[in-house]
Amino acid sequence: MLRIRAAFQLALPALVAYAATRVVGGVTLYIWARATNRSPESLLTRFDGTYYLSIAQHGYDGYEKLQSNMAFFPLYPGVLALLEPLSPFDHRKTALVVAWAAALAAAWGLFAVGNLLHGRRVGILVAVLWGVLPHSIVESMSYSEGLFTALAAWTLYALLRDRWLIAGVLCLLAGLTRPTGSSLIGVVGLAALIAVIKRRHGWRPWAAMILAPLGWLGYLAWVGSETGRPDGWFHIQDAGWGTTFDFGVDTLQRGQTVLSKASALEVYMVTLIAGLAILLFVLSVLDKQPWQLLLYSGLLLITTLGAAGYYHSKARFLIPAFPLLIPPAVALARAGWSRAATVITALMIMSAYFGGYLLLVWRSSP
Repeated sequence: MLRIRAAFQLALPALVAYAATRVVGGVTLYIWARATNRSPESLLTRFDGTYYLSIAQHGYDGYEKLQSNMAFFPLYPGVLALLEPLSPFDHRKTALVVAWAAALAAAWGLFAVGNLLHGRRVGILVAVLWGVLPHSIVESMSYSEGLFTALAAWTLYALLRDRWLIAGVLCLLAGLTRPTGSSLIGVVGLAALIAVIKRRHGWRPWAAMILAPLGWLGYLAWVGSETGRPDGWFHIQDAGWGTTFDFGVDTLQRGQTVLSKASALEVYMVTLIAGLAILLFVLSVLDKQPWQLLLYSGLLLITTLGAAGYYHSKARFLIPAFPLLIPPAVALARAGWSRAATVITALMIMSAYFGGYLLLVWRSSP
């Protein structure tokens, strides 16, 4: 208990600074929404949020529906279903409270990784940079990105500290949260295999290796059982949601289209973020990040940019790729607090505007 309290006190500046960025984004959205006679609460719980709320209240809808909600992994709506009867709030507010708590847990995990690798200042800046991403409004919505990022960050932190059982359990939960849990499974599995080969840490790496994929594989197996076909979840993604893996062909074609003709601001931003993500990955390699972080970021980039469909959402899908923020955090830390604060303030203003744009101007899901 004392260790947790000390760790919390160490991370407190990062959590406060992260929360401040999201408050600015939330206030901006509130003022903009009220000025246009829109409900901020309904805006923050729309799009994918409606599916999560429906699953939490009514369960999965079965395979008969073309866009079956079985495409959405169960942990976040499961937590909502568990907490809603105990919550003093209605289902929408409960979903937002859970999402905000998960985002704070993610910010804490980002700080922990950054602090472990480069010290407290970098840890704070990694958390704050995550809060001023162009699509960071998603971290305040009833979406699962915040919960997945929290589980991924603490899984990787546990791996870096050789806490095998914690890493295995958290990876299992991450696999129940989003399909990109497969990226994390590969990292935990390889790290555990290396430890087994080197005969380090006894039986614990074996346990992590077994636990890590159970959530992801378990949900895919359940969907397969419900649909009567082993590839049920992938079939739903392809036939119902138009998403499949094509090694990046669709992403490249859409990117070329965006750059060759007039497009909406949001689509330009997605193209820019995809390019920056690749650049930051290269910088991460050059900075010799721990291989666990590099493999996680690399696999997440491959699964996100390598999939066809939903081009406009790819920047949001990359929100959990937090190790990519470590190189700019290190650069800002070396530049000094005054320069870092200037950059962060500018990014926060742009992020606050863009969050409002995504929910009030842009007509597709973030």
